[in-house]
Amino acid sequence: MAPSRNLRTGFRQWRAHRPFWGGLLLTLAGAEILVTEKASLKVVLHIGVQGLAGYLLPTLMLLCGLLILFNPTQRLFYSLVGILLSLGTWLTSNLGGFLIGLLLGAVGSCLTFGWLPDQEPRRRSLRARGTGPTSPV
Repeated sequence: MAPSRNLRTGFRQWRAHRPFWGGLLLTLAGAEILVTEKASLKVVLHIGVQGLAGYLLPTLMLLCGLLILFNPTQRLFYSLVGILLSLGTWLTSNLGGFLIGLLLGAVGSCLTFGWLPDQEPRRRSLRARGTGPTSPV
């Protein structure tokens, strides 16, 4: 039982020092759009640049999501690239993976962009004690 608890605690500490949910959503968005691609690579190469972009943009989204998870110091750049890639999939990849991948990528990029590394986690109990932002002064 102790090794499992140590792994869980270690993962929670690792996750707390990076925009985990934003990177995960951006990675899932890229994977979902890649899965929804219908054309084979042979057809894509015959179509040309537009067909190749249908595979390139979600692959770069997946890569940006992984880079956010494993290199959080550059999160602002990766989140901006991620949102641009997500919006670009609207035209190149089945309406952004039937809108699911587009929305996941946009939400993940926004979560990553808004993440602050040195901010203390907010607790719901702050409002209960009367010290929260809605408390009378």
